[in-house]
Amino acid sequence: MTTEAELPHDVLPPTPDPAAMADLLAGYCLDVQHGQSVLIRSTTLAAPLLLELQRAVLQRSAWPILRVELPGQTRGYYEHAQDWMLDEFPDVTLAEAKKCHAQLGIQAPDDVHALAGVDPRRLARAQIARRPLREWTMKKRWCSTLWPTPAGAAHAGMSLEEFERFVSAAQFLDRPAGAQAAWGELGRFQADLIERLKGARELRIEAPGTDLRLDVRKRTWVNSDGRRNMPSGEVFTGPLETSANGRIRYTIPSSPSGVDVQGVELEFKDGVVVHAQAEVGDDYLQQVLQTDEGARRVGEVGIGTNFGITRPIGAILFDEKIGGTVHVALGRSYPETGGRNESAVHWDMICDLRGGGRLTADGVVIQEDGRFV
Repeated sequence: MTTEAELPHDVLPPTPDPAAMADLLAGYCLDVQHGQSVLIRSTTLAAPLLLELQRAVLQRSAWPILRVELPGQTRGYYEHAQDWMLDEFPDVTLAEAKKCHAQLGIQAPDDVHALAGVDPRRLARAQIARRPLREWTMKKRWCSTLWPTPAGAAHAGMSLEEFERFVSAAQFLDRPAGAQAAWGELGRFQADLIERLKGARELRIEAPGTDLRLDVRKRTWVNSDGRRNMPSGEVFTGPLETSANGRIRYTIPSSPSGVDVQGVELEFKDGVVVHAQAEVGDDYLQQVLQTDEGARRVGEVGIGTNFGITRPIGAILFDEKIGGTVHVALGRSYPETGGRNESAVHWDMICDLRGGGRLTADGVVIQEDGRFV
């Protein structure tokens, strides 16, 4: 498939149309049905999209439930919440998670570093306490996406207009045949890729500073074709929990919880991280590894296939999908892969193979220098 095809140089892709994006999310991604309750979370900066989502869900004879966050609200919570509140959550929150039929989370930050000064231990306690909420979310239809904001654009090193066009292209909203057709095409390509991978026993990732082996036998590969993440573009599975051996250097920076983390290097022995360091954000990395026992094990390995995402922007939702990259996540596995690792952590970190890397399955080259063989 022509996943790397570009528009002519004199034709700029459109900025995201909130109506078109809302229809894609409510229809293709969530498949909203008559009478369902759809929980939608974002910030006030995503108002154009939220209003269109309300329209799209109502037109599908379903109930939109909007939960809209104010700028500074999350940081204010961690600054003022009493200690016991970090280890619990309101009963109504769990009831809502159980009752709704689908959930949509929309990243639309007013400050991408809002939580940078918060004690990582407070963040970890809240993550552990909210595990039942995550488990209920995983049982339902769910999707995550992003609405471009000035803060997100600045973090990506773009003007807002450039960032809007970037997001539109990543979500295939610029495709002449329509976004749904493009996602269907990518889904078929990924299905073929899974056919090549599903009988494999060992994956090997090689790149400067990286030589990591993972056992994926009898694990299920998942075709992520835009129905859970928008944008998407990856196939992933959960490696055997004791199989990771070797080292990996993550060459694309990460910003979990608004903390800049760069130059992460991990060494694994029999599935467990035995050495870890980061050039930037090392304190945060060490705290995350101490969250629980599962935080030191691999929960996911994924292969990025979205060549509409041409560069990292500091948002994991996008960066892990870049065509020509792989990501190896610490922490929680997705049950549908057969993975069994449990953790309050799920941290996708990305290794770029486009500058001289190789991915092999049982010795057969799958991807070299960022291109599928």
